[in-house]
Amino acid sequence: MTRLSNGTLPHLPKTIATPDYDRTKVTVGIVHLGIGAFHRAHQAVFTDEILARDPSWGICGVSLRSADTRDALKPQDGLYTLKVQDGGGETLRIIGSVVETLVAPEDPQAVLARMADPATRIVSLTVTEKGYCHNPAIGMLDENHDDVLHDLKNPGDPRSAIGFIVEALARRQEAGVAAFTLLSCDNLPSNGHVLKRVVSRFAELRDLRLAAFVAKVACPSTMIDRIVPATTDADRTAIADALGVEDAWPVVTEPFRQWVIEDHFPLGRPAWEAAGAVFVPEVSAFETMKLRLLNGSHSTLAYLGYLAGAETVAEAMALPGMQPLIEGLMREEVSPTLPPLAGFDLVAYRLALIARFKNPALRHRTWQIAMDGSQKLPQRLLGTIRDRIRAGASCDRLVLGVAAWMYYARGLDEAGQAIDVRDPLARRIAAMTQGLHDPGEIVAAFVGLEDVFADDLGRDAGFRGALIGALSRLLATGSAAELAGWQTPSP
Repeated sequence: MTRLSNGTLPHLPKTIATPDYDRTKVTVGIVHLGIGAFHRAHQAVFTDEILARDPSWGICGVSLRSADTRDALKPQDGLYTLKVQDGGGETLRIIGSVVETLVAPEDPQAVLARMADPATRIVSLTVTEKGYCHNPAIGMLDENHDDVLHDLKNPGDPRSAIGFIVEALARRQEAGVAAFTLLSCDNLPSNGHVLKRVVSRFAELRDLRLAAFVAKVACPSTMIDRIVPATTDADRTAIADALGVEDAWPVVTEPFRQWVIEDHFPLGRPAWEAAGAVFVPEVSAFETMKLRLLNGSHSTLAYLGYLAGAETVAEAMALPGMQPLIEGLMREEVSPTLPPLAGFDLVAYRLALIARFKNPALRHRTWQIAMDGSQKLPQRLLGTIRDRIRAGASCDRLVLGVAAWMYYARGLDEAGQAIDVRDPLARRIAAMTQGLHDPGEIVAAFVGLEDVFADDLGRDAGFRGALIGALSRLLATGSAAELAGWQTPSP
């Protein structure tokens, strides 16, 4: 079948929305590190909607590991399909904002040259929590990380996002070019501040003059929200049938999208507000709300749902007891810890989250959400637990989510079958829990991970006791039975 491309674009069915601008006039203004499905369903879509008014903000997407995305998109001139679906139906739209794709391991110099180009005014990132080469418990650069050590030794041939950013800034400094804005779009609390800390420390380890230049780089924080499950072969087939041409890597998502951004862009920015983004002086309150309500709930239902045999989020939400558990977690344990959000309807937001989780059209796999739990839990669950402990309040549902992660991360499901655990600490966790069966011993091993639990939670007797109790129940009767006990919602 013929591929989607600039040449086939005019021949698509009239029901398919296509770019409303001349792609030949689009030039690169943004370099995006980590061009995965989320970026292509979120930031690239916002950008696509403003290129008609300013074509200087095209995106160069950089893959830091695999060539898969480049190999899929390059024959398509960077075009791909966005499929938006819920229980009421679906819409298809062609996105054209990605005008160049690079693969860092193949040609790091091409990536650095593009980042150092004066036309590049923003470098954005969706590299997931582990891509920051930091200790997620404290948000500081992990100076013993393999990629950090490599990039300090080989600054002109980096392999981490942090190494690429600092080397590109070094080249701009030497050329007398102003620093680009760094825009983190990852699910990290105060993501801009975290990014600024790790790049600043990396620069200090390289050169103090460079560190002074990096210290002035703008790093606005953001809050991003859209559920983007992994694309399946069935998705590709259905989209090809609708288009009449093949799309090697479409993205599938929900109607809801949200982007809250601190407005600090010294070299200018796209008019993303025209596409629905919200610019604010300070994003932390929105960020905390989303991380704790959406992402904390997502992780909890993913681990419990996976253990109970639910392949997708919607299937997990249909398990007896899951919806009351998640509703109670959001309403009773998370919401009291949130900062004030003037004019924001928190009740409506929680109801919208439940509806999004139950969307039957999105096959968002619990296994996908379960990835990298050691990096995600400090932001999604453990910070909320600390606040509840300080307030002398209960956090039984939150603790159950952590216990479910511990069960999952050990690498064996309830039938004793191996779980494909994708986590930077997977081998370490497997080694430290091998042969352990007593819940108390398992919990003791996990809370000893200071890069996850820091040095406070592991010493809290109440937290450890609650964890042991929750893990004991899961090990004894399983996740489905535990969830069934939550079928009656609390008043």
